[in-house]
Amino acid sequence: MNPIQAIVVDDVAESRKTLIRDIKDYCPEITILGEADGVVSAARLIRQVKPELIFLDIQMQDGSGFDLLDIIGEENIKVIFTTASDAFALKAFRYAALDYLLKPIDVEELINAVKKVSTQKFSQSEPVKLLNEQLKKHDDSNFQRLALHTQDKIYIVEIAEILRCESDGNYTRFHLKDKSTLLVTRTLKDFDDLLTPMNFIRVHQSHLVNIVFVREFNKRDGGYLIMRDGSEVLVSTRKRAEVIDRLEGKK
Repeated sequence: MNPIQAIVVDDVAESRKTLIRDIKDYCPEITILGEADGVVSAARLIRQVKPELIFLDIQMQDGSGFDLLDIIGEENIKVIFTTASDAFALKAFRYAALDYLLKPIDVEELINAVKKVSTQKFSQSEPVKLLNEQLKKHDDSNFQRLALHTQDKIYIVEIAEILRCESDGNYTRFHLKDKSTLLVTRTLKDFDDLLTPMNFIRVHQSHLVNIVFVREFNKRDGGYLIMRDGSEVLVSTRKRAEVIDRLEGKK
């Protein structure tokens, strides 16, 4: 397989040096054609060497990585963003970034990002998965936000605002505190794994609820929860004991 031709764009010399060293040490499939310290120099370098891949910083002295992508237009160049902040994650993925690496860059994350370039495998759900991993890992508030991908947008939602999640075929419908709903393009199982450690419990095959918003547990008619917004959620027979224990604080 031919090596992937790449450049590194970052206005901090030490950051460029460290990333290039890691790429050479751990990503032999990448050949570095050059480096640039800003938008203008990077645009010039891209015209000269025509790379397949850019490792691109976002905030630089003479503009942003997004400015550079706007300048080069529809060039068929893949992008892996490298940045010290996750504040631009959504915008990065709207620019079809293959990955979004936070500094200091973890070598394993770098290797996995490069693999995406090599294999050309990048599904629609991957940006949201990546973003949720970044939010969970780097949020100083200990993972209090969630990236939700609908058909046309990616929403950042506070977990504390989620009342319950309801399965809808291969989708999940989120019911929020303000009574709005979001139909998200991932299964309930995905969110079960993610949210169960965060005061959520799977009470039924089709329902995941935030315990904080449970108003009461009605034992009649097989058992069901009444949420603070007045909605009723059935509790499956096999989940009944676990739900009661969670509500009583035993688990």
